[in-house]
Amino acid sequence: MEIIVGKASGFCFGVKKAIDGAERELQENRTVYCLGKIIHNEEVIKGLERKGLVIIDNIYDAKDDVIIRAHGVPKYVYDVAKEENIKLLDYTCPFVLKIHETALMYSKNNYFIFLLGVKTHPETIGTISFCGNNFYLIENFDDIAPAIDKFNNSNMNDLLVISQTTFSVSLFENIINEIKNNIPSKVNLEIKNTICKTTSIRQKETEEIAKKVDLMIIIGDKHSSNTKKLYEIANENCINSILIQTKDDINHEYLQKFNRIGIMAGASTPQNIIQSVKQLCYEIKK
Repeated sequence: MEIIVGKASGFCFGVKKAIDGAERELQENRTVYCLGKIIHNEEVIKGLERKGLVIIDNIYDAKDDVIIRAHGVPKYVYDVAKEENIKLLDYTCPFVLKIHETALMYSKNNYFIFLLGVKTHPETIGTISFCGNNFYLIENFDDIAPAIDKFNNSNMNDLLVISQTTFSVSLFENIINEIKNNIPSKVNLEIKNTICKTTSIRQKETEEIAKKVDLMIIIGDKHSSNTKKLYEIANENCINSILIQTKDDINHEYLQKFNRIGIMAGASTPQNIIQSVKQLCYEIKK
């Protein structure tokens, strides 16, 4: 039996920064509040909650210090924190913060903004708040035509396209081509591929591994946007692909059928979970 584990599996830079930051804050054995789930991984969050992390959904429920999660938050949160004298411990991914800065700068320079992202994702919701009034959120091909209509009706000449850091690379490229083919030639179009480099690498490696194996295992939280995309890529390239959160989700009898197994994990999956899945595969196949 052969098991191929993706080199890009596990915590990305932004997630590691947020988790390390939360761990430091909790070392004093005090209660620390976090606005929203710090990352999309229930196992990690449960561990932090046992150490004193308290998840809140509203900044007005904050007491003392408040962690800003890796996905970032809407702009108003910073304003409220200032007004209420709440200390923010900002562990937003630096790449997400850079997108916020870009969106804010271009909106102030009278650019219309197309934001490519999942509508319900907290990163996307946060970024929207920095785009000003002239923007359109594009999640899939169905959103392109109304986005272009709104841009054309705005009578603006400058258009910026940016993306959620964990957006699908292939979908980004296809949407960009569609936008280019359907906007007036006079438009000043600026495209910034703000998909995180690690996301791109992980998606590409998932595709490559999935083509070589009999079974592809994707590990990650069911609410994780980047993990869902990895599963979609795996499923397109390997007919036998499964999405699990931990080793407990693996059907032992099912796994027995395969001799070449690929493993890839999302950006919020810790190494101990990846290793436990790998070890279980070896034990089952003995």
